[in-house]
Amino acid sequence: MLKHCLRKLARALVRGNRTGLDGQRTIKSSLPQDVGTARPHLITAFWAVLAGVGVLLSASPGLGAPLRLNREFNEPGNVLIADQFNNRVIEVNPAGTILWSFGLGPNDLSARSIIGCNDAQRVGPLTLMAGTGTPPGVIPQAPDGAVDNRVILVDPFGRILWQYGQFGQTGSGFDLLNTPVQCTWLPNTHVLITDQGNNRIIEVTLAKRIVWEYPGSNTNKADQLNSPNSAELLENGHILIADELNNRAIEVTRADHIVMTYSDGGMVGAVAFASRLDNGHTLLTDAGNSRAVEVDANDHFVWDYFTNTDTNSVAAPSPTRAVRLHNGDTLISDQFNNRVIRVNHAKVIVANYGLPLAGGGAIGNNVGYGLHSTQQGLYSPYDAKVVGDYTGLTPPFDFDEDADD
Repeated sequence: MLKHCLRKLARALVRGNRTGLDGQRTIKSSLPQDVGTARPHLITAFWAVLAGVGVLLSASPGLGAPLRLNREFNEPGNVLIADQFNNRVIEVNPAGTILWSFGLGPNDLSARSIIGCNDAQRVGPLTLMAGTGTPPGVIPQAPDGAVDNRVILVDPFGRILWQYGQFGQTGSGFDLLNTPVQCTWLPNTHVLITDQGNNRIIEVTLAKRIVWEYPGSNTNKADQLNSPNSAELLENGHILIADELNNRAIEVTRADHIVMTYSDGGMVGAVAFASRLDNGHTLLTDAGNSRAVEVDANDHFVWDYFTNTDTNSVAAPSPTRAVRLHNGDTLISDQFNNRVIRVNHAKVIVANYGLPLAGGGAIGNNVGYGLHSTQQGLYSPYDAKVVGDYTGLTPPFDFDEDADD
């Protein structure tokens, strides 16, 4: 089944390359130790990657000598982290050892990194990620800010296979975005992009054609978005949107109608993420109140977890991603506490990625960066997901073949 899905992906990439990717055939590496620049035909490179993922990329035209990946690369149970102000995405094993990364660190503000990365997900062996840039005055490494408005799909060796949006450019026209905070790969090989600065959700093809948009035809004032922060495709075909500064999550139809609103009865602050659980409940990341909160189908409270109760926490860590896992635990990107934590239903932390909490102001004093382990530190991680676990999330491939994922 996975091989069939990857063949479908390869064909879609070729179609996109023919119709919308001219000028992107130069594929550059953004690994911490650069493995060079190659100019293979896109599909040749793609199949070479599939042939060697996890062990070896065999030599092929344009690639030169064989290149090695960590044997644990893309193993189910690993954790993929969007390490925001370290301008990178990393994959770590459950112990926190870094197995793979894209991006060159907090001091690199070039297109070879993913600046202010807010989201990352695996698509087979490939990685889809959203570069959001860094606003002025937030971190000392970029006092004037750094503009990166790209959603990119990279292979395991850091080469960009597909891109929507531009580095250093902001806009709303063709192939332009304004602060794309989240991206979801759909089973039909389209990409759902949360274009925050343009207050819209768009679905784009690999040929860069927008085929759906919200609010789209809906002009009702109350139904407009205010700094949306995520969008997920549901099994029923609807889209679940975290409408962050409207303090709600909304479920919308393809006809641009809101059918349900989730806000924990009006108790949530800024909603940074929302996902639909297998039991029909909705998990909200309530960044405004520094918690994850689960509500039922009628928006009634079920469970929550606050991330700022430790005496060494910053006052407002603004967690940005809470994802329920298959075993019932919840993985939380505790942004300004510079950590990713996994908590069980009894609200006990069972895994912790990042340096120990050390107080701080707007951002914790435990910022760190290293090439070997998350225990060397993270820098405002915005998103984390477990590889192979799509509980509550849109799977990139329709594994059950029911055509409704």
